[in-house]
Amino acid sequence: QVQLVESGGGQVQAGGSLRLSCAASGRTFSNYAMGWFRQAPGKEREFVGGISWSGGGTIYGNSVKGRFTISRDNAKNTVYLQMNNLKPADTAVYYCAATIEYGTYNMVPQAYVYWGQGTQVTVSS
Repeated sequence: QVQLVESGGGQVQAGGSLRLSCAASGRTFSNYAMGWFRQAPGKEREFVGGISWSGGGTIYGNSVKGRFTISRDNAKNTVYLQMNNLKPADTAVYYCAATIEYGTYNMVPQAYVYWGQGTQVTVSS
């Protein structure tokens, strides 16, 4: 079992930045590929970014490419999402997620089996 706790959400003006953190516990963190998703009211859960076990591989959703960066620190059991040049359309609850052990990071929510409780990000114009 892997427990995930997100932090770092909040309210920011358009053009601003936030860094989300997701602290993991329970199993060997470096064995799990990680992902970030978001969900706005009335919309489906959207893939934001994914990162491999080592951090050497990353993938991003089209709407955030060039603005968001996912990274991880396996020594701290934490994955990060640096969000720059934020837009009102980025307003959502952001979730981190972990795949099965030794799984592959990808864009499909069904590939992730462990989820955090989410953190709210609100971007005002």
